[in-house]
Amino acid sequence: MYLVKDFMTREVFTLKRTDSLRAARSMMSLARIRHIPIVNDHRHFLGLITHRDLLAATISRFAEVDKSVQDEIDSGIPIHEIMRRDVTTVTPETSIRETAEMLLNHKYGCLPVVQDGILKGIITEADFLKLTIRLLDTMEAQDSDAPQATQPE
Repeated sequence: MYLVKDFMTREVFTLKRTDSLRAARSMMSLARIRHIPIVNDHRHFLGLITHRDLLAATISRFAEVDKSVQDEIDSGIPIHEIMRRDVTTVTPETSIRETAEMLLNHKYGCLPVVQDGILKGIITEADFLKLTIRLLDTMEAQDSDAPQATQPE
């Protein structure tokens, strides 16, 4: 049986609850990620902020607010004011199938991987796409190794 620990991302960008919304926006943009776990100094998992959370906290572009004004506003908003605290998590020992079903059935974009309250990693839709590509490569390699049927003359 394959487990979350076999496919999760271990090196995770994180923020502290006192970091600003601006820091989250900047990290997501620079690292090209959509989910940031929030941890304390001991990597104890506290919550999650997502790209959707950032969009919800952004002043509409129709308000014609200058980017510098938005940055200034974002700098004054600590992450703990908008982070999600009621986050479903998995452990490194959770089966990959159960995890895939959770992502699919609940339409989650990610699941933080937590053991004894400590963040160990994250598993995302992108990790499952990577797995799918590996499986397709394996299937295609098996197909090319199989003896080809010959047509009767």
